[in-house]
This record gives sequence, C-alpha cells and structure tokens, in this order.
Amino acid sequence: MIAESLLIGLIAGMIFYELFDISPGGVVTPGYFALFLDQPLRIVSTIILALIVWGAVEILSRHLVLYGKRKFYLALLLGFLLKILLEQYFMPGMEIDAGLMSIGYIIPGLIANEMTRQKPLSTILGLGIVSVFVSFVLLLLR
Repeated sequence: MIAESLLIGLIAGMIFYELFDISPGGVVTPGYFALFLDQPLRIVSTIILALIVWGAVEILSRHLVLYGKRKFYLALLLGFLLKILLEQYFMPGMEIDAGLMSIGYIIPGLIANEMTRQKPLSTILGLGIVSVFVSFVLLLLR
C-alpha cells in the first residue's frame, strides 16, 4: 500500500501544482501523509516540526547566503537533526505515545523547504487537500 500511496501522491501532487501553482509540501509528502491520516497527532507534530525548521531557515537566511540547493539541504538537515534531538534527548525518559512522533526524518524538511518557497499556510492547505484526495483514492482501490 505504500507504493500505491506514493504513486498516487506523486500524480495528484503534480496535477495540483499544475492547476494551482501550489506545491503540496514536496513530491512524496502527500503520499506519506495519506498513510497517516488516521493518526492526527503525528500529522500535527510533523507540521509543527516543519514550522520550526521553516522559522530556523528564515532566520539563518538573513545571516547566511542561502538559496537553491543550500537552502534545501539546510531544511532537510535541520528537520533530520531536530527529529533526532527530540527522540534521543528530550523524549527517551518520557512516556510519550508513538502517535506524537513526527512522520519520518525527511518529511519535515521537505515541507519546510516548500514553506520557504511559498507561504506556510498555502503549503499546509495544499498538503491537506492532496493528502485527503490520495487517502480517498486509496480507499476506493481497496
């Protein structure tokens, strides 16, 4: 089901981008989000993590020469490192439900990167619309 979700997410995301000129948070993100729509806390924590990464990239962009691939790699790296920090150093002793963990290590950085190219609200709304559509198509295919 993962492969189908990613494929449908890629196609739906591409069509959505062509129609509305809004990226739904990266090429694989809607497919992954569709798999986790039944776990809203994971989705919320992923979006919060992406917003933190977006804010950090925006602040760093004022002091460093960041554009293109540099900005993209920084967003991915910050998202990855922040996720590891949260898991390894802030949550190991805490009895936190796995549902609060964000989706993947790369997904928050992908979303944050798209937020730097367009507004965060546009990115989140586009991601939500495409993810729900992908989930609906997956339900029809079952």
